[in-house]
Amino acid sequence: MNENNNYVAIMAGGIGSRFWPVSRVNYPKQFIDLLGTGRSLIQWTYHRFKNIVPQENIYFITNQSYIETLKSQIPEVNDENIISEPSRKNTSPCAAYFAHKIMAKNPDANIIMSPADHLIMDERAFEKTAKDALKFVSEHDALLTLGIKPSRPDTGYGYIQYDTEDEVNKVYKVKTFTEKPSLELARTFLKSGDFLWNSGIFVWNVKTIMSALAKYQPELNEVFLQATDVYNTPTEHDVIGALYAHCTNISIDYGIMEKAKNVYVIPSYFGWSDLGTWESAYDNSEKDYLGNAVFGKNVMVIDASECMIKAPDNKLLVVQGLENFVVVDTQDVLLICERTREQQIKEYVAEVKRNKGDKYL
Repeated sequence: MNENNNYVAIMAGGIGSRFWPVSRVNYPKQFIDLLGTGRSLIQWTYHRFKNIVPQENIYFITNQSYIETLKSQIPEVNDENIISEPSRKNTSPCAAYFAHKIMAKNPDANIIMSPADHLIMDERAFEKTAKDALKFVSEHDALLTLGIKPSRPDTGYGYIQYDTEDEVNKVYKVKTFTEKPSLELARTFLKSGDFLWNSGIFVWNVKTIMSALAKYQPELNEVFLQATDVYNTPTEHDVIGALYAHCTNISIDYGIMEKAKNVYVIPSYFGWSDLGTWESAYDNSEKDYLGNAVFGKNVMVIDASECMIKAPDNKLLVVQGLENFVVVDTQDVLLICERTREQQIKEYVAEVKRNKGDKYL
C-alpha cells in the first residue's frame, strides 16, 4: 500500500450543544480543552493522525465561521487543507464533497473520515487499527467502520451487529445498525456479544464510496458531479457554495452505511469515547476520593460526591451537599443539573433560545 494514497478528513463543523454552556455556537467543543490536558480535542485529533498519514494529506472540513479559530490552534495547516462547508448539512454531504474533491486529486485515494472531538486513550493501538483499516479498504471493495466493544448498556450510542463467523484478518461483515436503542434493548445487545458501539470513524477507498453514493444517494451525488471541473481550483469555493443548498441533510449512517451490502467493521480496543456529553467527560476524568471530577483552580467541594464540576480558574465556586450533579459555571451562565438528566441538555439549550434568544448560545 502506497502511504501517499492515504488521506484523512477531520470533520469539525459541529456545535457540541450537549457541552453547553462551555461549548458555544461561536466556540464549540472541538476547540476546547475539556479534560485539562493542555490540548483541545481537535489538536489531539490532528496530532493523532500525523502518525498515520502524510501531514499534507490531512484535511479539515468545518464551518466558515470556525476557520480562523482552526488556524490559530493548528497554525501549520495549509489553507488548501481547510474545506469550508457553506452550511451544516450533516455527514453525508460532508463525505460526498470530500470524496469528489479527492477523486479529482488522486483516484487511488484511501480515506478516513473522523470526527474532530473524540477521545482516544491508547494512541498506539489506534494507529495500528487505522493503518490496518486503510490497508483493508485498499485491497477490498469495502465500506469500513471502527466499532468499539461496549462496556455498558449505553442508550446514547449507535450499535453495530457483526457476523462473528464472516471474518478476514479480524475484519467482520456487518449485519445490522441500530440507532440509540432503549435501555432494555441495549442490555440485550451487551449480553449477546456480537454488537459494537458505532464510533463514527469511517474508512473507504474513494472509488468504493463514489460507487455507494451513485447507488444509494444519487441526488446528492449529482450535486457534486456538477462541480467536477472545479475541484482543487480557485473557483471551487464559490461553485460549492452555490450547490450546497441542494444537498440532502442526512448522516453517513442513514444515507450510506445502513443501505450498503459491503459494510465491514473492525472491533477496536483503543480507549475510545465520543465525549458527547458531560457524563462521558466525567467518566474519562480523574476524580477525588468522593468521586468528584473537578476542573477549576478555585473550586471548593464540601460534602459533595460523584459530581462533574467545572469553573473558570478566576472564579471561586463552592459546592456543598450535592450528589450526582453536573455543575458548570462560565462567565455568563451557570448550569446545575442532575447527572442522570444531562442527556436533556440539548432540550435546555432549545428552551434558553426560546426564552432568551441567541445571547447565551
